[in-house]
Amino acid sequence: MSLTFPGPAILFCPGNRPERFDKAVAAADVVILDLEDAVPFASKQAARAEVISACERLGDHLVVRVNAVGTPWHDDDVGALRQLGEMTGMLRPIMLPKAEKVAGLRGLADFDIFAICESAAGVINAGALAEEPNCAAMLWGAEDLTASLGGRSSRSPAGNYYRVIEQARANILFAAAAAGKLAVDAVYTDISDLAGLAAEAAEAADLGFCAKICIHPTQSAVVRNAFAPTAQRLAWATGVLAEAERSGSAVFSYHGQMIDAPLFAQAQAILRSARSI
Repeated sequence: MSLTFPGPAILFCPGNRPERFDKAVAAADVVILDLEDAVPFASKQAARAEVISACERLGDHLVVRVNAVGTPWHDDDVGALRQLGEMTGMLRPIMLPKAEKVAGLRGLADFDIFAICESAAGVINAGALAEEPNCAAMLWGAEDLTASLGGRSSRSPAGNYYRVIEQARANILFAAAAAGKLAVDAVYTDISDLAGLAAEAAEAADLGFCAKICIHPTQSAVVRNAFAPTAQRLAWATGVLAEAERSGSAVFSYHGQMIDAPLFAQAQAILRSARSI
């Protein structure tokens, strides 16, 4: 399954806050209308109606996070989206929280699925989930994962992820890459710490994540800037591709550096990221 994003800033928006929908669409590259964690139990039905209405009038770059498989709201969420798809001729992609078993994706075979691995079982089974034909993207959630482990915090006092959480992050990236699917990095929960967000987003871009989840509109521009290659990197990548074409060789020297297939591929990735911002 081939899917691309128009940019790297993916913004969560609560499904029960319709007054925020248009602002979210204006701020982000992709908006996730959330029917799960952001919506209180008593507001689930009303939020579903608001989200379905918004999907009819807003642009193409919307994803709906439904409630998890096995919850009282999952079937109604999916049914409403299927009904909307019959009316409009287009099924909106679904973000599936608490993804753990391939059966959960197979029950949604007609949808493109953004699978969030946010439990121990989800991380362990990430490879199998990513291989499902309707899995379009793999995501992970540090805070839910920490809770599933019985932990107290995903980060050290210095603000860095603990090693076991970094291991889970890497596992999702490996699973997505092995299956040829997109990998999306988790949220940065400290909204006021834009410098920390920028550093983490730049690291995610360097490692191969294609996007990062935002939880506030102010984070979108920071993520875009972090995913954009620096002028120095862009000049290097442009020069490498030009020298490859000039030399006609699979291995060549560029400014004293030996360039072979892996570095050529990195140069191509830099140019792709520049075009997507």
